[in-house]
Amino acid sequence: MQKYIQLSILQTLQFLVWGTWFVTAGTYMLQSLHFSGREVGFVYATTSLSATISPLVLGVIADRFISVERLLSILHFVGAILLYWLSQINEFNLFLSVMMAYMICYLPTFSLTSSYCFHHIKDVKNDFPKIRVWGTIAWIIAGILVSYLDIEDTSVPFVIACGFSLLLSVYCLFLPVTPIAQKSPLTKKTLFGPELLTLFKAKSFSILIIALGLICIPLSFYYSFVNPFLNEVGIANAAGKMSIGQMAEIIVMLSLPWFFKNLNFKIMIFIGLLAWGVRYGLFAYGFNHNLEWIIIVGIALHGIAYVFSMLSAQIYIDTIVPNHLRSTAQGFFTLITMGIMALIGTFIAGELVNTYTYSNATHNWAAIWQFPFWFGIVVSIVFLFLFKSDRQPDQL
Repeated sequence: MQKYIQLSILQTLQFLVWGTWFVTAGTYMLQSLHFSGREVGFVYATTSLSATISPLVLGVIADRFISVERLLSILHFVGAILLYWLSQINEFNLFLSVMMAYMICYLPTFSLTSSYCFHHIKDVKNDFPKIRVWGTIAWIIAGILVSYLDIEDTSVPFVIACGFSLLLSVYCLFLPVTPIAQKSPLTKKTLFGPELLTLFKAKSFSILIIALGLICIPLSFYYSFVNPFLNEVGIANAAGKMSIGQMAEIIVMLSLPWFFKNLNFKIMIFIGLLAWGVRYGLFAYGFNHNLEWIIIVGIALHGIAYVFSMLSAQIYIDTIVPNHLRSTAQGFFTLITMGIMALIGTFIAGELVNTYTYSNATHNWAAIWQFPFWFGIVVSIVFLFLFKSDRQPDQL
């Protein structure tokens, strides 16, 4: 029980750091630092750019050179320094550079934290959702805290996140030690050679990674443009309404062990992929017919979309890779999903929004949502026909 409490606290602190500043940084940059919309876009693009650089490399390091909890401590300590520095900067180029450095430190901690939890729990399917749910709860709490303090347009969220990051750095030093699975020299072959390629010997792994990578293209539309969409169509308390997605995520996450027992893994992933596309169809329909409740249903689908696809996939990946490649596999998963494909999705979303912008600065949202809607539908159907698990359902 003590170990599960420790892991739950780890997830809570991990998302308190992220949730405290990430959702309000755009407001701060636009209203207080007076960055342009394009400049704000460049800052947020560092998330995807850094995810193409650091998670895989640091995952390999965690598998071979330094225990995961020690590496997490170092990354969060450096991250705390960078967060405080960001709170003191008002010049765009320096802000962008420091943010990139911070993202290189922080983004890998998502996959490293997951791989650490997988190593220290006995039943990943049943126990990890109960631990991971505290991250979602922490995200909601962080948003409420910042909103209650009325500091969205200030640098204070960066300072608060700095404090959480320092606390997390110290906390990681007291976590149970994770033995280094396999020591080997860090070479080009180690990063991109046979050991990484062994992950793709399982056809299911390749298909799963490709499908989840592709679905991150429509996923990027959600994080970049759903909030502006809700505000433009006149939905009150848009940020609060978006939290319905996280609340649904909590419910589905806690129910995940039941779904693992009663649904085939392939069907779960299919439903998750399908949900990413269907929600945009609901956004378009709600926009065309002025039906707010339809749009809210689309927001609530975030729970099924994220848990059934991304979270379930992380658990599945942990079951099919060798122990000494756990962190490497999770890092590669982050590289493909949060990195390369999310970056492509952000670019496509921006171009579509620009294309369907009217002269009065409003948008043809029905047309914008068509692409992620159909893209998500096609990806889910192709996955359904091509994916065949290399393990039986009872082995998952």
